[in-house]
Amino acid sequence: MIFSPQQAILTLGRTYFDPVEAANFPQALLRFRNDRAAATVGLDSLSDAEWIAHFGRFQPLPGSLPQPLALRYHGHQFRVYNPEIGDGRGFLFAQMTDDRGRLLDLGTKGSGQTPYSRFGDGRLTLKGGVREILATEMLEALGVETSKTFSLIETCEELHRGDEPSPTRSAVLVRLSHSHIRIGTFQRLAYFEEKDALRALTAYCLDHYFGEPAGDDAPERLLAHVVDGTARMAAQFIAAGFVHGVLNSDNINVTGESFDYGPWRFAPSWDPGFTAAYFDHAGLYAFGRQPEAIYWDVMQLAISLRRIAEEEPIVAALDTFPDRYRAALVEATLWRLGVLPHDDERDRALTAAIEAALTASGASLDHFYFDWFGGAVPADYGPEFDAVRDLLGPYIPRKPRNHPYWSDPAPCAMLIEEVEAIWSPIAEADDWTAFETKVAQIRRMAEALA
Repeated sequence: MIFSPQQAILTLGRTYFDPVEAANFPQALLRFRNDRAAATVGLDSLSDAEWIAHFGRFQPLPGSLPQPLALRYHGHQFRVYNPEIGDGRGFLFAQMTDDRGRLLDLGTKGSGQTPYSRFGDGRLTLKGGVREILATEMLEALGVETSKTFSLIETCEELHRGDEPSPTRSAVLVRLSHSHIRIGTFQRLAYFEEKDALRALTAYCLDHYFGEPAGDDAPERLLAHVVDGTARMAAQFIAAGFVHGVLNSDNINVTGESFDYGPWRFAPSWDPGFTAAYFDHAGLYAFGRQPEAIYWDVMQLAISLRRIAEEEPIVAALDTFPDRYRAALVEATLWRLGVLPHDDERDRALTAAIEAALTASGASLDHFYFDWFGGAVPADYGPEFDAVRDLLGPYIPRKPRNHPYWSDPAPCAMLIEEVEAIWSPIAEADDWTAFETKVAQIRRMAEALA
């Protein structure tokens, strides 16, 4: 793949962003470079020195954006509208096309203050960067459409945070994403009644992300695409046992690709009330409420697009979310179970039976999908799984269990205790062995599942 730089965002004009400068960091120590992702955009041949120059010092990539751009947006945060947000510790650094012909963004986290930093320092903790790598690697392996953690560079500043031992180490992260245009981007324009800008952004998204021209029906077509992508994302979260933690409308992008990982967790068992964020006291974004939360966010996009569209087609597009989510959940569940679809009625019944069995038994999600992959029927699961056994009969394996991974004594998982165990030697002795080993284990699991 040859690097193919783009500047598509510049065609929208200054209504959508502010040019900014990256922070001048004391040092730049390369801790992680994702050459697998870099190969898809033609950047894997960069030397480490070149990598640091671009992704630690933010020298522009040739032909791409000449200066970083802090994107403007609003959003509902825990369902409270906030017009005071935007890219506060990150920016859009570059755009390019990948080996599938898609327009992709390189965005940052921890790259310094912007006009939207408010009282923040614009920085990222090294632990936060390590956690994001672990999240994205695991989600990618489990079939979730997610941003890719592209780079992590330690910047050697001392940061003070109230939720971890301080001072703590600092870092700057770069993520590769299929769009940084958020639902909150549309909300901001609707808030200011900027209808022409709403139409321009709608046309931009249809053109660059879905390959469609604008037209009188552009808002409802865009909404239909967002409904599809976000319903799929919600279903993939459930099948992966993942809790994002902060599903605010500024954290949902128009392509339905998951991104921006803060207080995430994987659920050890099927517990609808399991939360990731210690501050989510009401459980608004709990494991089982994520589809509802994402649907609510998409509703805010519909409300914004209503400024430039008739109500009936907008409502009709929005109302397809529940059915599309249910279909996507079946697809995601069968994929993780490692079997091919059989027929719609039986597929839905099997998906429901798996949920019922996991709920009743309290069994580990990771162990269940590991033990039953490909339609295997282990003998050591109790009567709660009888319906699953009965329904699995005619299913054909999606792929055989012939990868060495299936001979492991336990599945590759990513529960919070292991995340902390991976971080501890980095914090205490700058020992990255456990981290590097875990990334390799996740990628090995991905080979078995792919």
